Amino acid sequence: MDFEPTDRCKALLQRVREFMQENVYPIEREAEEALDREVDEHTPFPAILVELRAKAKAEGLWNLFLPSQEYGPGLTNAEYGVLCEEMGRATLVAPYVFNCQPPDSGNAEILAEHANPIQRERWLEPLLEGDLRGCFSMTEPETAGSDPTWLALSAVVDGDDWVINGRKWWTTNALGAAFAIVMAVTDPDAARHQRATMIIVPTDAPGFNLVRPLANMGHTAGPGHWEISYEDVRVPIEESTLGGRGMGFRVSQDRLGPGRIHHCMRLIGVAERALELMCTRAGSREMFGGVLADKQFVQDFIATSRIEIDQARLMTAYAAWKLDQVGNRLAREELSITKVAVPQMALNVIDRAIQVWGGAGVSDDTPLASMYRYNRMLRIGDGGDEVHKQVIARMELRKFSELPPDPYVRDASVPVPAGERR
Repeated sequence: MDFEPTDRCKALLQRVREFMQENVYPIEREAEEALDREVDEHTPFPAILVELRAKAKAEGLWNLFLPSQEYGPGLTNAEYGVLCEEMGRATLVAPYVFNCQPPDSGNAEILAEHANPIQRERWLEPLLEGDLRGCFSMTEPETAGSDPTWLALSAVVDGDDWVINGRKWWTTNALGAAFAIVMAVTDPDAARHQRATMIIVPTDAPGFNLVRPLANMGHTAGPGHWEISYEDVRVPIEESTLGGRGMGFRVSQDRLGPGRIHHCMRLIGVAERALELMCTRAGSREMFGGVLADKQFVQDFIATSRIEIDQARLMTAYAAWKLDQVGNRLAREELSITKVAVPQMALNVIDRAIQVWGGAGVSDDTPLASMYRYNRMLRIGDGGDEVHKQVIARMELRKFSELPPDPYVRDASVPVPAGERR
């Protein structure tokens, strides 16, 4: 591995950083409020972001996440990680500005890989142009979201159509989305990894119903996280099936691997900003005859946070490099390790920063409260910590089950020679 960013990555990073300094940070709070206020079923982006998105697109800072040169600059995951970290500093706004927002980035990746020509023209091209948004509809209220092989929402064949019935929830950014990519059970008696199919559903299809926004630690406004009911939703099989019948689990894994590491990349930027806020507050706030920065416990907060951020960055860089070298499936353990460690790190750093800021830290006078509220769900979304730990443990056990016994370890089944008895 070479930890030095490539020249093109350095150049793009400088441009992204300058763009954010000049255009994003000055309107960050206003844009967050506009997302909450203006987005509705017919408005995917608030006016203030439409203007900024057009400017970023004109400057070539667009679709940076896609490794394919057909649709973007063709950055590797390792290169994009450097840029994604910078966007993470304004994590609610900046990804929208550069058309790199989740879940659209993940949707674009699987459309680019699995879509047929009709789907590319109708959904992928407008998505990459920035004309619309999509959502990803997999998790259900009555089945375990961490085990997508046993979903319940069904799609049955009726003539040339799929007819979809069931419920989904935690469908992120559903409000204002033009389409949903839905994971539906199409072959209930098949092997568990072949039961489901990915189906593209326009959100204006009859029977697609936004039931309610789900509160994320009290926040329900904006594109949000939604519960959706599918009531006899009818879509053409040829135009809507993504990746082939029975391929839903495989397509979901193609989507979730890069999506997980993108979250982690952004979280490093979140943590860096939280540490900066912690340090500036510690250096300026006086208490008991001195500034907070002179207190040993605050110094411990700062030092521990720097150590944890740098560890997480190295871990994420390695996972991104491994993803570039061998692909999603063979980098599964590294992706799971990163997905567990980085969200925990970021929340720890944010929590320390909140503590240093005191009452202001839990208010919306600083970005810290929204940082915590928005990112706490990432220890659950895209696979909970416990599920990823299971994956890691099983892979480790598999490795070491193939090793010969350690010669230092005494075999308890063999009697101790008489000369060695005491």
